[in-house]
Amino acid sequence: MKKLDVVTFGETMVLFTPEQFLPLEYNHKFMKQIGGAESNVAIGLQRLGHSVGWFSKLGDDPFGRYIHKFVRGEGVDTSHCVYTDEAPTGLFFKEKKSPTNIKVYYYRKNSAASLIAKEDIDENYIANAKILHVTGITPALSESSRQAVFHAMDLARKHNVKIVFDPNIRLKLWSEEEAKGVLAEMAAKADIILPGLDEGELITGKKTPQAIAEALSAGEDKQVIVKLGEKGAYYHTANEQGYVDGFKVSQIVDPVGAGDGFAAGVISGILRYEPITEAVRRGNAVGAIVVGVNGDVEGLPTNDEVEQLIRGDKETQDVKR
Repeated sequence: MKKLDVVTFGETMVLFTPEQFLPLEYNHKFMKQIGGAESNVAIGLQRLGHSVGWFSKLGDDPFGRYIHKFVRGEGVDTSHCVYTDEAPTGLFFKEKKSPTNIKVYYYRKNSAASLIAKEDIDENYIANAKILHVTGITPALSESSRQAVFHAMDLARKHNVKIVFDPNIRLKLWSEEEAKGVLAEMAAKADIILPGLDEGELITGKKTPQAIAEALSAGEDKQVIVKLGEKGAYYHTANEQGYVDGFKVSQIVDPVGAGDGFAAGVISGILRYEPITEAVRRGNAVGAIVVGVNGDVEGLPTNDEVEQLIRGDKETQDVKR
């Protein structure tokens, strides 16, 4: 079996994005796209030059086939995707009243991906990856999906595969109390944790990036990177801590998916054996590029585009000095 840099899995849905900035009920024309945290990361990493596998349980319907073909067309390995006729592929709609006023409406209850189960996890597929990427979305879909996530994490630990965990909290899927317990357990099993500030506060009860990172690392040799939006990110390892500034964005077109872009950038830096500060800077760069393009995956950059932004930022800093 081919060894991959990263394996990830979870629900990807068909996304309908309105063509105009209007309340959803007044929009009549939509673009058909895809969106899903794990497939966003997979496609982002593939564009950055890494080998990635993504799998899910898709509805045996036109939307399921569309998702499969799209992700596979990006060069991601989808050989472990399966179809089911027991449930449909999930959908979601964006409501865009302005570039900064965006709501998302999900139609995913009892979707095909909620049927993902422990039996769908191939131990060899996990074992032959360098990194397993998981989010807090998949365990919220159903009890069987939750068991599948923890089974995959246990297999990764068994085979010394690094685990990257992005909480990606969706409180529309479960209660705050339930989410806190499950995500804390996932964080305990992970090697690298990528919470947003609000997510870190929910899981740990702490309010500052430093306190959140310390609580999530729990004295173990973990890397915790707290996303701070336009301000960049705070990183914490056993040996060093600090902030990495974000990149200036001239215009925000669509902020959805920026966190997944950040995760792809950080993982790319880790795979390149970069120092933690450079990996975080790479994540910030990808996130900054993503928000300038409409869609969850359309703005994910190539490695050349990321290097150009990082190089330009460093040159600007040198001039200021």
